[in-house]
Amino acid sequence: MTEASVREFKMPDVGEGLTEAEILKWYVQPGDTVTDGQVVCEVETAKAAVELPIPYDGVVRELHFPEGTTVDVGTSIIAVAVGDGAAAEPVREAEAPAAPEAGAAPEAEAAPEGRQPVLVGYGVATSSTRRRPRKGTQAPAQAAPPAAAAIQAEMNGHGPAAPVTRERPLAKPPVRKLAKDLGVDLASVTPTGPDGIITREDVHAAVTAAQAPEPPAAPAAQAPAPAPAAPSSAPVSYDTARETRVPVKGVRKATAAAMVGSAFTAPHVTEFVTVDVTRTMKLVEELKQDKEFAGLRVNPLLLIAKALLVAIRRNPDINASWDEAAQEIVVKHYVNLGIAAATPRGLIVPNIKDAHAKTLPQLAESLGELVSTAREGKTSPAAMQGGTVTITNVGVFGVDTGTPILNPGESAILAVGAIKLQPWVHKGKVKPRQVTTLALSFDHRLVDGELGSKVLADVAAILEQPKRLLTWA
Repeated sequence: MTEASVREFKMPDVGEGLTEAEILKWYVQPGDTVTDGQVVCEVETAKAAVELPIPYDGVVRELHFPEGTTVDVGTSIIAVAVGDGAAAEPVREAEAPAAPEAGAAPEAEAAPEGRQPVLVGYGVATSSTRRRPRKGTQAPAQAAPPAAAAIQAEMNGHGPAAPVTRERPLAKPPVRKLAKDLGVDLASVTPTGPDGIITREDVHAAVTAAQAPEPPAAPAAQAPAPAPAAPSSAPVSYDTARETRVPVKGVRKATAAAMVGSAFTAPHVTEFVTVDVTRTMKLVEELKQDKEFAGLRVNPLLLIAKALLVAIRRNPDINASWDEAAQEIVVKHYVNLGIAAATPRGLIVPNIKDAHAKTLPQLAESLGELVSTAREGKTSPAAMQGGTVTITNVGVFGVDTGTPILNPGESAILAVGAIKLQPWVHKGKVKPRQVTTLALSFDHRLVDGELGSKVLADVAAILEQPKRLLTWA
C-alpha cells in the first residue's frame, strides 16, 4: 500500500488584507475522513464568520490549535494524510511536534513546494502565529494540541482517549447562527426535523433543558473566578462578583479600531437638517401597492437611499476618498452604498455594489437581501469592502439624530433619525406632519462646508418633495 503523505492546510486570508482569524469551531477530529470541499471549521475575522472547506481528500491527522485560538494567516491549522495509505495511517502521539517552551510559538512545519492553495481571498502572510486563547481557556503547555477528544478525556481524569469520528450535525445556517449566539453545541442537540435536521425549536429546547433548576451554587463572593473552560467550549465572557468581562475581538475589535482611526485621522464636520417627510411616507404606502414592488420590502430607507444617490449624482465630489500616501483626492465614478446593520457580532456595514446604476425596484431588492443576510450572520467579507458612502438609520431605535463617524476610506455618512408626527407649519398653518432629522458627517479635508451643505439640502429637498426623484434624475 502506498504510504500516505501529510498535507498542511493553512489559514487563508478570508478577507482581503486581513492578517488573522479566530477558530470558532472544529467540525472534524483526528481520524475523521474528509473530502475535497468539505467544511472543516468555522473562523471569525475582523469582518465576518466564515466556514473553511478543505481542498483535498484524506484523513485528519492533527488539529494544530484548539477552538478559541487566534491564528495568523498563512499558519497551518490542520494536518491531513492524503494518498492511498491515508486510511491506514494511525494517528500516533509520537508524531506530534516537539513541545515549545512556555510562551514560545510552535515552529512552522516545512511547506510543500509552490504556493499553498487558498480557497478564500488572497495575500497569505508569512508571520509567526500569535496564540491568544479565549479568557478562561488553558492552552496545553507541554505538548502540541492533540485530538480535542483526548484533551477533554484527560481533563476529566479518564486518561487518553482514542480518536473519535464525529459527523457534523445537520442544520441550516440561520440555525447554526442561533445555536452559536445561545452557546449551544449542535452535537448535543436532538434533531426533530426531516432527515435528522436540527430546527430552531430544537435549539431552544436544548437551552430550556440546560436551564433546568440545579442544586444551589456557592455564593458569588466565594467563587469570583471565571468558570472552568475546555478548549472545545470556551466562553466568550465571564463574570466576577460585581463585573462581567467580555473579550474584545472579531467584528467589535475591528470596529473599535476603525472608528478610533477614523475619528483621529479625518477631521469630521456634521451638519443637521429637520425635514417634513409626509409626502415621502405617502409615497412609501403607494409603492407597497405597486405591482413592480410585489414581494419586495418597501420602507422609508429605500427612498432615503435613492435620495442620497440622486444628491451624489448632482454633487459627485462628495463621493470620494483621501489618499494620504499619494496626497490625492480620489473621486469615485460609482457608488457602493453602505448600510450600517446591527448584528449579534456587532455593527457591520455591508454595501450595495454599483447602487447608482440600480432602478428603484432593484435597489429595494438589494436592500432586502443585504438586511436578511446580515440578520442571518452570513454577510461575506467581500460585501463589506469597497464602500464609498454610508447610511446609518438610528431612527429604528427611536433616536432623533446623532453625529456618525465616517467609515474609514469614505468621505461622508448620513444618519437618519426617527420619523415622528410633530406640529409643523404647512401652507401657513400649524398641522401634524411626519418629520425627521438628518445628520451628514463628512471629511473636511476633501469636503468643504458648501459641498456638504448642498448634498444634505438636496437629500432633504427630495424627501420633502419626492417628485424630485423624477425631475432631478
